[in-house]
Amino acid sequence: MRLCLAHFPSASAAFERDVCTSNLELRARRRATAAAIAFESPGPRDGRQPPLAASLPRYTQHTLSPSSQFATRTMSSLWSFVQEQPTAAAYAALAFIIWIAYKIASRPINYVKELSCVGFDPTLESGSAGRWKGKSRSELATEMSRMRKLGNLPPAFPNGWFALLESDTLAKNRVMHVAALGENFAVFRGESGEVYVLDAYCPHLGANMAVGGCVKGESLECPFHAWRFGGKDGQCVAIPYAEKVPEFAKARRWHSVEVNSFIFVWYHAQNEEPTWKLSALPQLAPSQWVYRGRSEFYISAHIQEIPENGADVAHLNAIHGPSLLAGGTLSTSGFLAGGSWARHLWTATWAAQTGPNEGHKAILSLVHEFRLFSKFAMIKMNVNAVQIGPGYVELSVDTTFGKAVILQSVTPVGPLLQRVIHRMYAAPSMPAPFANMIMLGEAIMFKRDIIVWNHKKFEDRPLLVREDKAINRYRRWYSQFYSENSPRLGKSPDGLDW
Repeated sequence: MRLCLAHFPSASAAFERDVCTSNLELRARRRATAAAIAFESPGPRDGRQPPLAASLPRYTQHTLSPSSQFATRTMSSLWSFVQEQPTAAAYAALAFIIWIAYKIASRPINYVKELSCVGFDPTLESGSAGRWKGKSRSELATEMSRMRKLGNLPPAFPNGWFALLESDTLAKNRVMHVAALGENFAVFRGESGEVYVLDAYCPHLGANMAVGGCVKGESLECPFHAWRFGGKDGQCVAIPYAEKVPEFAKARRWHSVEVNSFIFVWYHAQNEEPTWKLSALPQLAPSQWVYRGRSEFYISAHIQEIPENGADVAHLNAIHGPSLLAGGTLSTSGFLAGGSWARHLWTATWAAQTGPNEGHKAILSLVHEFRLFSKFAMIKMNVNAVQIGPGYVELSVDTTFGKAVILQSVTPVGPLLQRVIHRMYAAPSMPAPFANMIMLGEAIMFKRDIIVWNHKKFEDRPLLVREDKAINRYRRWYSQFYSENSPRLGKSPDGLDW
């Protein structure tokens, strides 16, 4: 016969008391056992605390996962080391912190600023700060651009090689849309790894092949009707619903080259063939120099204004003389600007090249020193900047701590909107933190120029002194990149106002 404790209240209460008592006794015995294990475990006999692992109950150790047991043993060993050799442990901790700081300082820099991020601070508008109160930087940039006088500008787009993309942004079998030079490009990398540039708009019904299009082998397939165009010549190679592909079915193919970590396109207002080639730098070959970072800026200026700074040597000590501690501002006063205790000193010469097949090049030779109290030269570097065509520069930098090269591309996104990218590669002998300091310093100095470019008017007949004669030589040299049909700001090639 089964008995139910519910029929015997007194017996039920007694049973519950016995169960509770048993649980309490079991817990007490477990605590006593744990204390005994911790007390009796082998360890130092000099009165110090036993290792962490030994102080844990055995039944707890057996229930830990292997990774947790490993972590416990590691922490126990470290704790023993700290107790036995505190001085050595302190040095080890300091070395670890320094190592972490070095790794952080050695990471390649990626410094990117949009148009409204540089030079449109309301505080720069002296006496009118209240007018801009409550406006965003983008609104301020738009308003300032509307009120700005432009001057008599040269043609909007010169002829030459221009960087559309950085090589590492375009993977195999991928297509990207790029708008630049008043054109729309479909840039894609085929199965073989080769890069091709076609006109973005399909000649069938005008779909943008870079938006939703697919790379098939070495050809680009339009997303609208699956017409397929070869990258080598732009010829249509397949129309899925047609019995025959017309020979005249063709998309415009642009001359392109991938070199020195950029993908360049050849632009000419009169569709002439390339008149010079871009050469690969041996330092950028695989397993040679080390990539140290990049910067990217958008600038509201005519493209000719940007490389003109190379010939305008007088601006160097005016804008780039104050210390880097002052940041990317035009401030020349205050402690951080350096005053007389810290200055950057520059000497430079600019010259166009006249040798065979060298007329599209110009060279800026630059010597930079950073001095303390106008006496102590702390850092010195020699820079040889080769301007190759209207929108590409190779800067070779030679410093006390090693050599580096900085590549600059200037691409007209619009008539008065330039995208400027710098990429830096350093010799393996140059310490990574020092290389990053150069890259960051270059970006800060460049921001000072951007502040001027974003607000200046182009003077087609500037008032110059004898010491400015290199500017006139530069403008004569740069004029070779314009042709009769080069588009101007007032009208686009299609006859529409920009």
